[in-house]
Amino acid sequence: MNKMSKKKKIFLVVDSVLILFFVFLDQYTKYLAVVHLQDKPAFNLIDGVLELNFLKNSGAAFGMLQNQKAFFILVATMILIIIAYVLFRLPDGKKYNIMHILLVLIASGAAGNMIDRVKQDYVVDFIYFVIINFPIFNVADIYVTVATFVFVILFLFYYQENDFSFLSFRQQKKFREFK
Repeated sequence: MNKMSKKKKIFLVVDSVLILFFVFLDQYTKYLAVVHLQDKPAFNLIDGVLELNFLKNSGAAFGMLQNQKAFFILVATMILIIIAYVLFRLPDGKKYNIMHILLVLIASGAAGNMIDRVKQDYVVDFIYFVIINFPIFNVADIYVTVATFVFVILFLFYYQENDFSFLSFRQQKKFREFK
């Protein structure tokens, strides 16, 4: 059985600390939204462009799948398990450093919104782009959206198919010839 390298242990600790930090940041911004925006008119940051507008969202993006708490918690849990597996298997190479950051951001966003759903049956959204009438969102949504977008770009233009061979479930065995 292979022992985990010192560098791998450090990466996993740093990843965990970053996830906790980003989840804290998300939860703190939602707390501020509840305290300063709930039951109040929208607060304009840039008139006609960007405002802070409190919303209790019991669905997903664009208001889809309203009141499906169990489904969202199940999906978030599965995402977190998959990310933990990938982070554990991710090679130490410099080429994968950006992957650590992207996975940390996606995990943080999933965890941040899952905390809301577990605590209060809805997610606190408060950022609204008025100029394009985009659905109201939160910091956790930004983590997931930006990280996923960058991941897709990297997957299409930077990483090769064999760069993900570490995710294979097949064991690569070394055979010795006996003479």
